[in-house]
Amino acid sequence: MMQITTLPRAPKETVKEGHIPAVYYGSHAQSTPIFINTIEFKKVLADAGESSSIVLVTEHGKENAMIQDVQIDPVKSHPIHADFYVIEKGQKVHVKTPIEFTGESQAVKDGFVLVKVLHELSIEGEPQVLPHEFTVDISSLVSKDSVIHVRDIVLPSGVELYHISGDDIVASISEVVEEVAEVVPVDLSTIEVEAKGKKEEEGGEPEAEKAAE
Repeated sequence: MMQITTLPRAPKETVKEGHIPAVYYGSHAQSTPIFINTIEFKKVLADAGESSSIVLVTEHGKENAMIQDVQIDPVKSHPIHADFYVIEKGQKVHVKTPIEFTGESQAVKDGFVLVKVLHELSIEGEPQVLPHEFTVDISSLVSKDSVIHVRDIVLPSGVELYHISGDDIVASISEVVEEVAEVVPVDLSTIEVEAKGKKEEEGGEPEAEKAAE
């Protein structure tokens, strides 16, 4: 299990060279401000993500935790703050785990379109058994009627679906729909009126004005 070594942080401290501010908390752990090494955290975030448990090495000992939230600098695109949720032994958590699609579909080779309905799977279990991601092989999609359901994904022992049905579709095949340009009908009456008006302008005064004279 990956771990992050933390440094204590005074309430008013917000910056420390090479580190970013963070906080950890839980049902039995009070909110505690800390500093974490920026490079170390980026590696853990990339490898473990927000669906796997990690170990926080604090001044009070080691805590099993999960990355609860990450604030990203909108300009530089790097983390500037992190929240960690401390997990009690035996406690189950629910997470949304990303789905990675692999393989090649014969249906796609035949000209059909792959439709990815789900990009993550909502699951529940103890943190140590939760997978980092699920891999779905689309090679089973061989025709336009082929479908991959949630029940087709093998869950690790101790992991269950959370608020999602096994009948839900993960990926399917669709026919290519060609867009047809809409033909707008021409209003001939408008053209006739415009032509008549132009003729009156070229031929002199309108009939109504001649009658007035």
